Amino acid sequence: MTAEPTTAHSSRWPVPPQDGYTVDDLFTLPDLPPHTELIDGSLVFVSPQRDFHSTIIDLLVTGLRSTAPPEVKVRREMTVVLDRRNGPEPDVSVVRSEAVTGPDVTRYQAADVLLAVEVVSPDSEARDREAKPHKYATAGIPHFWLVEMTGTDQHPVVRVYELDPVTKAYALTGIHHDRLKTGVPFPVDIDISADALKEL
Repeated sequence: MTAEPTTAHSSRWPVPPQDGYTVDDLFTLPDLPPHTELIDGSLVFVSPQRDFHSTIIDLLVTGLRSTAPPEVKVRREMTVVLDRRNGPEPDVSVVRSEAVTGPDVTRYQAADVLLAVEVVSPDSEARDREAKPHKYATAGIPHFWLVEMTGTDQHPVVRVYELDPVTKAYALTGIHHDRLKTGVPFPVDIDISADALKEL
Protein backbone atom coordinates (compact mmCIF):
# COMPACT_ATOMS: atom_id res chain seq x y z
CA MET A 1 0.00 0.00 0.00
CA THR A 2 1.41 3.39 -0.99
CA ALA A 3 0.86 6.51 1.03
CA GLU A 4 -0.86 9.43 -0.62
CA PRO A 5 1.55 12.26 -1.39
CA THR A 6 1.12 15.23 0.91
CA THR A 7 1.95 18.84 0.28
CA ALA A 8 3.68 20.78 2.99
CA HIS A 9 1.99 24.00 2.00
CA SER A 10 -1.04 24.66 -0.10
CA SER A 11 -1.74 28.27 -1.04
CA ARG A 12 -5.13 29.75 -0.45
CA TRP A 13 -4.39 32.73 -2.69
CA PRO A 14 -6.09 32.75 -6.08
CA VAL A 15 -3.94 32.33 -9.17
CA PRO A 16 -4.16 35.56 -11.17
CA PRO A 17 -5.51 35.39 -14.72
CA GLN A 18 -3.00 35.87 -17.52
CA ASP A 19 -4.21 39.40 -18.28
CA GLY A 20 -4.63 40.39 -14.63
CA TYR A 21 -7.70 40.93 -12.51
CA THR A 22 -10.60 43.24 -13.32
CA VAL A 23 -12.78 45.36 -11.04
CA ASP A 24 -15.47 42.67 -11.26
CA ASP A 25 -12.97 40.17 -9.80
CA LEU A 26 -12.26 42.57 -6.94
CA PHE A 27 -15.87 42.27 -5.82
CA THR A 28 -16.42 38.58 -6.51
CA LEU A 29 -13.23 36.81 -5.35
CA PRO A 30 -13.92 35.15 -2.00
CA ASP A 31 -11.98 35.83 1.20
CA LEU A 32 -9.98 38.85 0.07
CA PRO A 33 -8.53 40.81 3.01
CA PRO A 34 -10.34 44.05 3.90
CA HIS A 35 -9.30 47.14 1.92
CA THR A 36 -7.79 45.17 -0.97
CA GLU A 37 -7.16 47.45 -3.94
CA LEU A 38 -6.81 46.78 -7.66
CA ILE A 39 -3.94 48.61 -9.36
CA ASP A 40 -3.12 47.83 -12.99
CA GLY A 41 -4.87 44.47 -12.75
CA SER A 42 -2.97 43.39 -9.63
CA LEU A 43 -4.43 42.90 -6.17
CA VAL A 44 -2.77 45.06 -3.52
CA PHE A 45 -3.11 44.11 0.14
CA VAL A 46 -2.64 46.78 2.78
CA SER A 47 -0.48 46.54 5.89
CA PRO A 48 -1.94 47.08 9.36
CA GLN A 49 -2.93 50.73 9.79
CA ARG A 50 -0.89 53.07 11.99
CA ASP A 51 -2.52 55.38 14.52
CA PHE A 52 -1.49 58.50 12.56
CA HIS A 53 -3.21 57.11 9.47
CA SER A 54 -6.46 56.41 11.29
CA THR A 55 -6.63 59.66 13.26
CA ILE A 56 -5.78 61.99 10.36
CA ILE A 57 -8.52 60.31 8.31
CA ASP A 58 -10.97 60.93 11.18
CA LEU A 59 -9.83 64.56 11.43
CA LEU A 60 -10.29 65.17 7.69
CA VAL A 61 -13.64 63.38 7.46
CA THR A 62 -15.03 65.37 10.40
CA GLY A 63 -13.69 68.65 9.04
CA LEU A 64 -14.98 68.04 5.52
CA ARG A 65 -18.42 66.98 6.73
CA SER A 66 -18.74 70.13 8.85
CA THR A 67 -18.80 72.36 5.74
CA ALA A 68 -19.88 69.97 2.95
CA PRO A 69 -22.89 71.23 0.96
CA PRO A 70 -25.90 68.90 0.57
CA GLU A 71 -24.95 67.93 -2.98
CA VAL A 72 -21.87 65.99 -1.80
CA LYS A 73 -21.08 63.24 0.71
CA VAL A 74 -17.79 62.48 2.45
CA ARG A 75 -16.76 58.82 2.57
CA ARG A 76 -13.74 56.96 3.94
CA GLU A 77 -12.01 53.90 2.47
CA MET A 78 -14.40 53.10 -0.37
CA THR A 79 -13.36 51.68 -3.74
CA VAL A 80 -13.37 54.08 -6.68
CA VAL A 81 -13.62 52.45 -10.10
CA LEU A 82 -11.26 54.26 -12.48
CA ASP A 83 -11.40 51.69 -15.29
CA ARG A 84 -11.77 47.92 -15.60
CA ARG A 85 -8.23 47.25 -14.24
CA ASN A 86 -8.05 49.90 -11.52
CA GLY A 87 -10.12 50.08 -8.34
CA PRO A 88 -8.10 51.93 -5.70
CA GLU A 89 -9.50 52.82 -2.30
CA PRO A 90 -8.79 56.45 -1.39
CA ASP A 91 -8.53 57.07 2.35
CA VAL A 92 -11.15 59.81 1.98
CA SER A 93 -13.42 60.66 -0.96
CA VAL A 94 -15.89 63.44 -1.61
CA VAL A 95 -18.58 62.09 -3.93
CA ARG A 96 -21.73 63.47 -5.50
CA SER A 97 -24.75 62.79 -3.27
CA GLU A 98 -26.67 61.07 -6.06
CA ALA A 99 -23.95 58.39 -6.21
CA VAL A 100 -24.85 57.29 -2.67
CA THR A 101 -27.86 55.18 -3.63
CA GLY A 102 -28.16 53.17 -0.43
CA PRO A 103 -26.33 51.35 2.37
CA ASP A 104 -25.32 48.47 0.08
CA VAL A 105 -23.11 50.61 -2.20
CA THR A 106 -19.63 49.06 -2.42
CA ARG A 107 -17.98 51.36 -4.98
CA TYR A 108 -18.16 54.72 -6.67
CA GLN A 109 -17.37 55.62 -10.27
CA ALA A 110 -14.56 58.12 -10.92
CA ALA A 111 -17.07 60.51 -12.53
CA ASP A 112 -18.87 60.79 -9.17
CA VAL A 113 -15.72 61.70 -7.20
CA LEU A 114 -14.78 65.37 -6.69
CA LEU A 115 -11.87 64.79 -4.29
CA ALA A 116 -9.61 61.83 -3.51
CA VAL A 117 -7.35 61.92 -0.46
CA GLU A 118 -4.41 59.62 0.20
CA VAL A 119 -2.58 59.40 3.53
CA VAL A 120 0.95 58.16 2.87
CA SER A 121 2.04 55.02 4.73
CA PRO A 122 5.57 53.55 4.69
CA ASP A 123 4.40 50.55 2.64
CA SER A 124 2.49 52.65 0.09
CA GLU A 125 4.71 55.69 -0.57
CA ALA A 126 5.22 55.06 -4.29
CA ARG A 127 1.56 54.21 -4.89
CA ASP A 128 0.28 57.22 -2.93
CA ARG A 129 2.76 59.76 -4.35
CA GLU A 130 3.04 58.57 -7.95
CA ALA A 131 0.74 55.80 -9.21
CA LYS A 132 -2.54 56.84 -7.64
CA PRO A 133 -2.38 60.60 -8.36
CA HIS A 134 -1.56 59.86 -12.00
CA LYS A 135 -4.49 57.45 -12.24
CA TYR A 136 -6.90 59.80 -10.46
CA ALA A 137 -5.92 62.63 -12.82
CA THR A 138 -6.26 60.44 -15.91
CA ALA A 139 -9.74 59.42 -14.70
CA GLY A 140 -10.71 63.10 -14.41
CA ILE A 141 -11.05 63.44 -10.62
CA PRO A 142 -10.75 67.23 -10.22
CA HIS A 143 -9.10 67.43 -6.79
CA PHE A 144 -6.46 65.40 -4.95
CA TRP A 145 -4.90 65.79 -1.49
CA LEU A 146 -1.74 64.04 -0.33
CA VAL A 147 -1.26 63.82 3.44
CA GLU A 148 2.08 63.00 5.06
CA MET A 149 3.54 62.96 8.54
CA THR A 150 6.57 65.16 8.99
CA GLY A 151 8.99 66.16 11.72
CA THR A 152 9.70 64.68 15.11
CA ASP A 153 6.33 65.89 16.43
CA GLN A 154 4.59 63.73 13.79
CA HIS A 155 2.87 66.77 12.35
CA PRO A 156 0.50 66.37 9.36
CA VAL A 157 1.17 68.21 6.11
CA VAL A 158 -1.50 68.33 3.40
CA ARG A 159 -0.56 69.04 -0.21
CA VAL A 160 -3.56 70.22 -2.25
CA TYR A 161 -3.70 69.58 -6.01
CA GLU A 162 -6.13 70.64 -8.72
CA LEU A 163 -6.56 69.00 -12.11
CA ASP A 164 -5.29 71.08 -15.02
CA PRO A 165 -7.80 70.47 -17.83
CA VAL A 166 -5.15 71.19 -20.48
CA THR A 167 -2.39 68.85 -19.29
CA LYS A 168 -4.76 66.35 -17.58
CA ALA A 169 -2.29 66.36 -14.66
CA TYR A 170 -2.49 67.71 -11.13
CA ALA A 171 -1.00 71.10 -10.29
CA LEU A 172 0.03 71.88 -6.71
CA THR A 173 -2.09 74.75 -5.34
CA GLY A 174 -1.03 74.76 -1.69
CA ILE A 175 0.91 73.14 1.13
CA HIS A 176 -0.88 73.28 4.50
CA HIS A 177 0.80 72.68 7.87
CA ASP A 178 -1.39 73.88 10.75
CA ARG A 179 -4.62 74.87 9.04
CA LEU A 180 -6.09 73.43 5.86
CA LYS A 181 -8.00 76.30 4.28
CA THR A 182 -9.14 76.11 0.66
CA GLY A 183 -12.15 77.05 -1.46
CA VAL A 184 -12.35 73.85 -3.49
CA PRO A 185 -14.11 71.49 -3.96
CA PHE A 186 -16.10 73.63 -1.46
CA PRO A 187 -15.00 75.99 1.33
CA VAL A 188 -12.87 74.02 3.80
CA ASP A 189 -11.21 75.20 7.02
CA ILE A 190 -9.74 72.38 9.16
CA ASP A 191 -7.32 72.57 12.07
CA ILE A 192 -4.65 70.00 11.14
CA SER A 193 -2.13 70.96 13.80
CA ALA A 194 -0.33 68.33 15.87
CA ASP A 195 -2.47 69.44 18.84
CA ALA A 196 -5.71 68.85 16.90
CA LEU A 197 -4.52 65.38 16.00
CA LYS A 198 -3.59 64.58 19.62
CA GLU A 199 -7.10 65.51 20.79
CA LEU A 200 -8.67 62.66 18.82
